[in-house]
Amino acid sequence: MIATFLRPPVRPGEYVADGIRVLIALSVVVAGWGWGAVQVAIFMLALLGALVPRALGVRAAVDVATGLVVLVAAWSNVFHLYTEVFGWDKLIHFLLAGLLAALATITAQRSGLLPAGTGHRGGLVVVTVAFGVAAGALWEGLEWAGYTLAIAPIYVGYSDTIGDLAADALGALAAGLALPFLAANRTTPPGASGLADSGAAVVRRATR
Repeated sequence: MIATFLRPPVRPGEYVADGIRVLIALSVVVAGWGWGAVQVAIFMLALLGALVPRALGVRAAVDVATGLVVLVAAWSNVFHLYTEVFGWDKLIHFLLAGLLAALATITAQRSGLLPAGTGHRGGLVVVTVAFGVAAGALWEGLEWAGYTLAIAPIYVGYSDTIGDLAADALGALAAGLALPFLAANRTTPPGASGLADSGAAVVRRATR
């Protein structure tokens, strides 16, 4: 994963994904200057979430989508969109939980904790949903702690929590069903496959 993380971008989508990570890093500084420690912590979590797809080497579309969603999610908190725009909270929960749950499942697959083949799709969907609900429950706990300790004005309530967890579960279910697409590696850089084929041919001729 370290080699994958350090691999320079090749295609336009990969440059876009790295550009979004730069924006998130800059947002950490801006949030600290204008909105305080709580927002800094939220943007730091967003940056961590945006770094995971690069380390896993998933396709650029998934990398870009993850970066955009975590960036929008963090800034939505700054501008109170979760309380000002109807349904915005549930939409972000759906998208964010789905992407993070998929990344958690992919990480477990790459670590050998879960099978990587397509013969266990049903089980992988269940695991992905479990990851999504677990991440959602953790976030709801953090919201409750923030509200209880009066760190920041956070809207909490029974209906809000259940609705958020339902959106998390649905997002994770969608991600689990789309896991074969989401888990695909970045494609081989242009010309790399040809070089590999040429090298293999040279080895075969040399061993004859």
